[in-house]
Amino acid sequence: MALFAYSRLSHLLTISVYKSSVLRTGSEIKHGATCCVQFKRCQRSVDSKALQERQRQQMARGLPKQKPIPGVKQVIVVASGKGGVGKSTTAVNLALGLMANDMSKSVGLLDADVFGPSIPKLMNLKGNPELSDNLSANRMIPLTNYGVPCMSMGFLVDDVAPIVWRGLMVMSGIEKLLRQVDWGSLDYLVVDMPPGTGDVQLSITQNIPIAGAVIVSTPQDIALLDARRGAEMFKKVNVPVLGLVQNMSVFQCPRCNHETHIFGSDGARQLADTLGVTFLGDIPLHITIRETSDRGQPVVISSPNSPEAAAYRKVASAVVQRLQTVSS
Repeated sequence: MALFAYSRLSHLLTISVYKSSVLRTGSEIKHGATCCVQFKRCQRSVDSKALQERQRQQMARGLPKQKPIPGVKQVIVVASGKGGVGKSTTAVNLALGLMANDMSKSVGLLDADVFGPSIPKLMNLKGNPELSDNLSANRMIPLTNYGVPCMSMGFLVDDVAPIVWRGLMVMSGIEKLLRQVDWGSLDYLVVDMPPGTGDVQLSITQNIPIAGAVIVSTPQDIALLDARRGAEMFKKVNVPVLGLVQNMSVFQCPRCNHETHIFGSDGARQLADTLGVTFLGDIPLHITIRETSDRGQPVVISSPNSPEAAAYRKVASAVVQRLQTVSS
């Protein structure tokens, strides 16, 4: 009898639970399902953030710690997605423009393009750097011209000798250029980066704190594609993109002064708007820039009153303004 009563009670409870679930309104069922979905989504979001944080911590353990270059206040890298857009010429005249705009500032120039060093030619410098008096430090003394101390792999090899190095040797060379140079006291160190987005760029951005990157491009579509890749790379490694420089923006005929946009018009300006970065200025395609660069007498120094020199000084002013904005 007791067993029958217990079985009957269990049956009634089962029916009661079943009825209560059946009698729930549609809105209640829908609300319950929605809460369940939202809970799952929230759980996935939490799991995803936790995974990303773990990955970030693991990556941080494997990355070298950034160490500032002794005596250097701010490092500015000048980069391009591809070669042949006038990056090195821009880097040289930017360094000279920074000093011309404010003579109280000291500026250095580092040529990080190991395979194609251009700074020795552009700055009219030759010879091997000497070692500092402090033999324990074993640091090289930069070669100086126009008041700008310069260091380049071109000072360490013959002019026509090809540099045929594998990745590890390249990284070792970059490390020496970064750490074994006695720069003295500098307000700005302008680094002429190699073209592209490879090992050298990654090594430099991971080893030293960089105040900002200047991207150089022509207005041509094919150059802009690579310039965009360069800008995105710096964003990924948390280097502020100071802005874009549009080089070879317009050609002016020396006879009739007619202007021709050989490589297109305003491509870099439009790309800057797309990326949400600052447009730093235009540099014209002019024979004076080419001739003075080939002679090792940059236009900012040799023709300071020319419109071309004024264009570089304007870019230098825009870079300083961006540095102040980024650091504030």
